[in-house]
Amino acid sequence: MAQKQNGSILIADEVIADLAGYAAMESYGVVGMANASFLEGAAQLLPRQRLRRGVRVTPACTEDNTDCAVEIDLYVVIEYGTNLAEVSRNLSDRVVYTIEHLTEMKVARCDVHVVDIKVR
Repeated sequence: MAQKQNGSILIADEVIADLAGYAAMESYGVVGMANASFLEGAAQLLPRQRLRRGVRVTPACTEDNTDCAVEIDLYVVIEYGTNLAEVSRNLSDRVVYTIEHLTEMKVARCDVHVVDIKVR
């Protein structure tokens, strides 16, 4: 009989950022992602292959590394005429669900930064 061996799975922050970016783009009211390092007045929509640049992922572990989670910051452009609070809440909920469901990692927090508003 084979012995059971324990191991660990490491998921790169870039993979989590990609998942969050795709989940964000599927949310109602989100026009696109903006660069997380935007300058004043320089919000640009990112193409689909660069969505991770609109997401900042930060590991949040306890000192003894027994309980790890991630913190996510989303930089988005929202559609004009939508309820910003409701769209942001739905966006945050969708990203948290997607990350926790697909990676089985905990999300400590998910902050939405509305960088710009555009007409579709």
